[in-house]
Amino acid sequence: MDNNNLMNQGNQNGEQGQYQQQPYQQPYQNYQQPYQQPYQQAYQPDNSDLEEPVSFADWMISTLIMCIPCVNIIMMFVWAFGSNTKKSKSNYFKAMLVWMLISIVLVIVMTIAFGGIFAAMAGTGAYY
Repeated sequence: MDNNNLMNQGNQNGEQGQYQQQPYQQPYQNYQQPYQQPYQQAYQPDNSDLEEPVSFADWMISTLIMCIPCVNIIMMFVWAFGSNTKKSKSNYFKAMLVWMLISIVLVIVMTIAFGGIFAAMAGTGAYY
């Protein structure tokens, strides 16, 4: 059947009616998307002053403090892991702590190794 015949065709009682095309309804017509807030950038603290190079005067003071016994070890940890320390200074003192740890391990290993050699020599009575 063509469209004209469909438009003029009546119902079962013989009445003539118009073919009315129903608008297409989507299956989820009443679904509403949740309200989305506009994109907001997450808060990032201003660390630009921590990215600047360490000044000459700051290095001079740091070197002077490193000459004081016991204080130098404490300040190395403060500068290495402190949140208000500039990045380059923090990295430098982290590296110094690693070198200190390596030195301590080497001293212990050498003491054990040479201590064993000297103990063995002392037991045989060989003195040089």
